[in-house]
Parts: sequence; C-alpha cells; structure tokens
Amino acid sequence: MAQESPKNSAAEIPVTSNGQLEDSHEHSFNRDLKCSLPVGLGLSETKITSHDFDSAKEGVVEAGQFPSCSASPKSSVISPSSAAASRLAGQGCDLIIPTGGRAQQKSGPVVLADEVKNPAMEKLELVRKWSLNTYKCTRQIISEKLGRGSRTVDLELEAQIDILRDNKKKYENILRLAQTLSTQLFQMVHTQRQLGDAFADLSLKSLELHEEFGYNADTQKLLAKNGETLLGAINFFIASVNTLVNKTIEDTLLTVKQYESARIEYDAYRTDLEELNLGPRDANTLPKIEQSQQLFQVHKEKYDKMRNDVSIKLKFLEENKVKVLHNQLVLFHNAIAAYFAGNQKQLEQTLKQFHIKLKTPGADAPSWLEEQ
Repeated sequence: MAQESPKNSAAEIPVTSNGQLEDSHEHSFNRDLKCSLPVGLGLSETKITSHDFDSAKEGVVEAGQFPSCSASPKSSVISPSSAAASRLAGQGCDLIIPTGGRAQQKSGPVVLADEVKNPAMEKLELVRKWSLNTYKCTRQIISEKLGRGSRTVDLELEAQIDILRDNKKKYENILRLAQTLSTQLFQMVHTQRQLGDAFADLSLKSLELHEEFGYNADTQKLLAKNGETLLGAINFFIASVNTLVNKTIEDTLLTVKQYESARIEYDAYRTDLEELNLGPRDANTLPKIEQSQQLFQVHKEKYDKMRNDVSIKLKFLEENKVKVLHNQLVLFHNAIAAYFAGNQKQLEQTLKQFHIKLKTPGADAPSWLEEQ
C-alpha cells in the first residue's frame, strides 16, 4: 500500500555555517525523507534547493513526490553543492557527474563522461603527416638533383625500365605511321570505288566504248574490294598494337611510377635515420631514433614489395609483347604482300587465318524495320 504524502509541502532544515546539518535535526530529516519516497513515482517533480551555506541561513528542501532509491527514474537534477544530495548518495542512490558539473541520478557506479573525439583534429593530424612526408620526399628529390643525396639503384631493374620506355616510344611511332597508312588507303579505296562506278556508267551510255569502260570498271572495283580487305587487316593490326602500347605497357609504367615514389620515400626516411644515428644519443634523441627506425622499416617493406611487383609485370609484359607482335607482324606482312601481288585468294585467306571479319558497306546503319 502506497504511503501517504507528507502533510507539509516544505520542510525547513537548519544548517550550520559550514554547510553541514545539525545533529539534532539529522534523524528527523532522514525519517521525513524516507517517508516521502513512495515506490514507483518519478523524481522529476522533486527540487532540492539550498541557500548560501556560508551564512547562517537555513536550507529549504521542497518535499514533493520521491521515488525509492531502488527505482530507475528517467531524469533528476540535484545540485552538487546541496547537502541533501550527499544524504541521498549515502542511502544507496548513485550519482553520475559529467564534466560539465551537472549531476544526474542513475543506477550504476559513479563514472565520468568521456569527451567526444573531434573529427577536425583527426583530419588535422592526417594533414600534418601528409605534409611531413611530402616535405621529406621533396627534400630527397632536390638533394638527388643537386648531387648531394644518395639514391638506391637497382641496376638490372632500371635497365629494363629504360628499355621499356624506349620501346614504347618506338611502338607509338609505328602506330602513328600505320594510322596514316590506313587513312590514305581508305581515301584511295573510296576514290577507286567512285572511279569504278563512273566507268560502269559510261560503259552503258557509250556503245562504241562499252567494253573498254567495262574492263576499267571491273578493275577498279576489284582493287577497291582488295583494298577494303587490306584495310581490315591494317585496322586490326592498329587495334592490337594500340592495346599493347596504351593499355598493357601503360599499366606497367603506372606500376613503375608507384615503384619510383616508394623508392623516393624509402631513401628519404633512410637519410633521416642516418642523420639521427650520426647525432648524439641521449634521452631526447633515443625516442626519435626509435620512431624513425619504425618508419624506415615500413617504407622499406613497401619499397621491396613494389620492386617485386615491377619485376613480375615486366616479365609478363615481355612474354605478352613477343606473342602479340609476332602474330600482328605476320598478318601485316602477308596482307601487304598478297594485296600488291594481286593475289585476292591469298589476301582473303590471311584474314580468315586471323579470324578478321570485314564490315560490309552500310552495315553500321540500321534498317528502317529495326528503327521502328
């Protein structure tokens, strides 16, 4: 059965000048407080106020509806300076005091709220590390260009990279010349086709020169047909070489750039560690040397990994390059030789050998039925 609420709406508790309750009123205050704590009622309506304890004035406690200490109230605000708050804590009620100084009553141990991490500080730390790394790498590059800094060199790997870059330039030159040849051959085939149509038209309108115009019309049309076949072979050659140069080789060179960046970072942190080792060793420098050693080891592992990746990619690239260029050079030679020899059968056989399908004129344009 719920206990009756206290008769008086407020109970005045005299306190001494130092903020402690008088002994004569301590027992009566505890009895009144326990009696005014019905089970199941909230503490949100309870307010404990205190006046200046430095003076001889009395503190006033407004007794409303109090829950028991075993209940879990939703919210309650108790002034940390109040003497009644210490009484409640002594009777088993737990207080959580955040860093802001505001006390909240909860069930559980007394804890301090942790401060929330600021994302701006984390970003600032990342920017600081990036700036420091960029500074070290820039200093290393300048030192190498001025001839003052040392550089780690893998002679065998560097020679393979130089050969790859030189071959890429030569392949790009072949690619440009083949594209020029394809453009010129396309113009010639287009002209031969138009010339053949003109001869065929004149053979129908000029009866006295019907056979002569007819022979020339057939010859130009045959040349145009063979030219289209040769044009298909050349375009296939261009597409394969373009894939090799601008995709396969370019991908390998991208890995080479990453390897060179890792090499610069490795040398930068190696130089930094060497400078620290040459200096004095005391309580201030030993932590810096240990940290520099850890960073050097991290970048050394990264450098070794990138060097292995470049070696593997160069090996696979060489095998792929030999295979692709062998087939494409055989195709180009056989197609050119058959075309200028006038061997139409051999030219068509060459395209079938490499599974090249020619596009018929107007094949790209959809029919009126497909457009519906």
